[in-house]
Amino acid sequence: MKKLFLIAFSALFVQATFAQYDPKALETLDAMSKKYKAITAFEANITSSMTNDAEGIKEEFKGRVTVKGEMFKLVLEDQEIINNGSTVWTYLPSAKEVNIDNYDPSSDDVNPSKIYDMYKKGFKYIYLEDKTENGVLCEVIDLVPEKKDAQYFKIKMFIGKKDKSIQSWTMFDKGGNKYKYAITKFIPNVAVADAFFTFDPKKYPGVEVIDLR
Repeated sequence: MKKLFLIAFSALFVQATFAQYDPKALETLDAMSKKYKAITAFEANITSSMTNDAEGIKEEFKGRVTVKGEMFKLVLEDQEIINNGSTVWTYLPSAKEVNIDNYDPSSDDVNPSKIYDMYKKGFKYIYLEDKTENGVLCEVIDLVPEKKDAQYFKIKMFIGKKDKSIQSWTMFDKGGNKYKYAITKFIPNVAVADAFFTFDPKKYPGVEVIDLR
């Protein structure tokens, strides 16, 4: 266990030391950001996984996300997260409860409405290599937070080399957990009303509302 910790710590130190404001990475990130900001709203099917090699943990989920500006709705097998830009609802169907909290846009949390713009503030970035993922040639870029106490020490992005579309991103935390999100289907410019990004308890009889605001 001590050896694993030293290896992980060394990898973290090397990553933080060599991360920079890489102009080649910035060119790709800017092109990717411009692509998604030009889309009024989009829907995507995703696969999500959480792995921890040291603990032998591997969990996989499938879901769907809808994004419009800063608003999003993420539907997974065991929960729904809805954000209208000011309020966040986390609905747990099995527990029949919904937690309500204020949305803090300055937090370190990575959400689907921030992933294509977050590199612009608080991150260094470096181009690593071209690599094929699921048949798509991608540019692999690491984002490393400038804050030493950030929730994640690295975010690895796979961006399509040809069309600058996001294929996947993986977040690495200091506990050895890796959270990967891969886009399997993407539908741009979907018609969706703002009301879609709210949670109405009246439509869920028996749900317990836990207001944390």
